[in-house]
Amino acid sequence: MKATRGEKIFYTVNYVLLALIALTCILPFIHIIALSLSDRSSVDSGHVFFWPVGLQFTAYKIFFLASPAFNAFKNSIFITVVGVVLSLLGTILAAYPLSRSYLFARRYLVLGMVFTMLFAGGLIPTYLVVKNMHLIDSYWSLWLTGFISTYNMLLMKSYFENIPYEVQEAARIDGCSDTALLIRVILPLSLPMLATLALFYGINYWNAFMSVLMYINKSDMMNLTVVVQAMLQKNDLLNSPSLNTEEQAAVATEMVKAVGVVVMVVPMLVIYPFLQKYFVKGVMLGSVKG
Repeated sequence: MKATRGEKIFYTVNYVLLALIALTCILPFIHIIALSLSDRSSVDSGHVFFWPVGLQFTAYKIFFLASPAFNAFKNSIFITVVGVVLSLLGTILAAYPLSRSYLFARRYLVLGMVFTMLFAGGLIPTYLVVKNMHLIDSYWSLWLTGFISTYNMLLMKSYFENIPYEVQEAARIDGCSDTALLIRVILPLSLPMLATLALFYGINYWNAFMSVLMYINKSDMMNLTVVVQAMLQKNDLLNSPSLNTEEQAAVATEMVKAVGVVVMVVPMLVIYPFLQKYFVKGVMLGSVKG
């Protein structure tokens, strides 16, 4: 059916607004990338906008060699990978029983979990629990406090409930137990939801900031988010004894700060395209039922 004039105007206005919103998000990041790749004279003179001027990678070299960023980068990867695996495992083990209609008091268990979304324990009580469990300066303080997101668990539960009953019944006729049904049937059919929740948890662990500041005191255990934030606040990034005079002269502090922002954002941007095809499908199917 041919679109009316009013519909064409409506779609045109929508596309223009969405394009403007997208540009407000993309252009600042492009500018930051250009700053990180330009030479110092161009940056100091304000000639760098959306394209590198005098292409060089000295700022990246200094960022990783003259600061604790490389070790923090490895810490962030470790925290994220292990955290995503643990959180997905916990979410699956919580969502699967709650998706079974024959589970005793299922409704009240779900209501109890939803209650935690409305009323949290609080910052200080959570810190005291972590401290009394002797988890300070341990990554378990990050993994356990972010172990299961109730929202993510409810999405997974709804997704499990939407898997056709006939498929599950056929597996039971073939002799599948609950464990075998979960591993051999439910999980292979839930790849879109698993990819979606992996992205949710991954972003949460990668960008962890307050929890790291609260529970981690050792500088060699800090993640990239905290290290970059500290670097953005300081103006002595180029005073490292490992840098020679030429390197210090070739790079401005703002350039190294720009590198920190780029390194923080790019890993998630690289991963997202591989999970994007599952993202919409996983969220939509997981939200069909309550």
